[in-house]
Amino acid sequence: MEETAAEVVPLPEQERVMDKRNDRMETSTEDANTTEGRGIGIFAIALSIVSLFFLPVLLGAAGIIVGFFARRRGATSLGSWAIGLGIASIVISLIFAPFF
Repeated sequence: MEETAAEVVPLPEQERVMDKRNDRMETSTEDANTTEGRGIGIFAIALSIVSLFFLPVLLGAAGIIVGFFARRRGATSLGSWAIGLGIASIVISLIFAPFF
């Protein structure tokens, strides 16, 4: 049994090679998720910035919703900024609405 077990168990050099391959595979999947979320995050930021000037409640709410999708897809900073700008746009429009 010991001889067959020694043949099946990978050598330390083989384990290092396998670890490097697994690391490469993990980083490639993380990069794909971040890239996918980055596009959605840029769209969410664009919606939130446009909401500061045009249709603040509608576009601000859309920016918030798309920002949550961006955060879920991996673009946490872009999604957070979009959510914050969307909320700020809605709050500012509600504060200044009675004056116009």
